[in-house]
Amino acid sequence: MESELQHLAQAREQELRFSKEQADLDVSRAEALAAIEVKKFEAVIKSLGASTIRDIAVAGPEMQVKLLQGLGIQSTLIADGSSPINLFTAAGGMLGILPKPSET
Repeated sequence: MESELQHLAQAREQELRFSKEQADLDVSRAEALAAIEVKKFEAVIKSLGASTIRDIAVAGPEMQVKLLQGLGIQSTLIADGSSPINLFTAAGGMLGILPKPSET
């Protein structure tokens, strides 16, 4: 009976050790993927340059969509900080769906 309990305790220890190692691997993988995304974003921003980003920020909505599509950027939110963001229409704008004039 006691040997069975020891065997079960060892099995549980091994399961816990395996689960911890699996979680550590998942965390390491997520960190590596995040680092890759950060490097990719930094490379895109560096290649665009400050003047292009400024041009996109001051361009009208239709021109912003065209510029971003030309750059291969699928979704973004550009704000100058002086006007509030309408979260109800922001998602539609990011998808290229502009609200009808009667909806604004």
